[in-house]
Amino acid sequence: MKIEKDRVVRFHYTVAEQGGEPVESSEGREPLAILIGHNNIIPGLEKAMDGREAGDKFEADVPAAEAYGERQEGLTQRVPKKYFKDAKLVPGMQAVLPTNFGPRAVTIQKVGMSVVDVDLNHPMAGKDLHFAIEIVEVREAAAEEIEHGHVHGDGGHAH
Repeated sequence: MKIEKDRVVRFHYTVAEQGGEPVESSEGREPLAILIGHNNIIPGLEKAMDGREAGDKFEADVPAAEAYGERQEGLTQRVPKKYFKDAKLVPGMQAVLPTNFGPRAVTIQKVGMSVVDVDLNHPMAGKDLHFAIEIVEVREAAAEEIEHGHVHGDGGHAH
């Protein structure tokens, strides 16, 4: 079965900045499970998977614009310190900030007595990425998964 919209794909991945060392991998864990065509992964990676099948292993280069976007200068915000659970905030470190739209990865720029200046760009924004992918399984999505826009159970989301 080929990968296309409304199919569930389980896959292993390793990602690196182009020309760099791997920064994240699913090695040693369960494969990632996603519903194709519902904005569950970066567009360039979904495009590279299109038409592939279980058992396929391939590499894909994804430009920043099709990954986490280009860096936007001045995309910063001052946030009250109480919103950070980590007591040891240091400039340059990554943190997760709770927002009305769900958790957001931010980079700490400056730490004051009661406020923290953060860079809201995704930590991988502006970076061209290189993926090594192994497709483990491709299946038809259940109607409920399509309706909800994500995978249920088996490495996906369970409600």
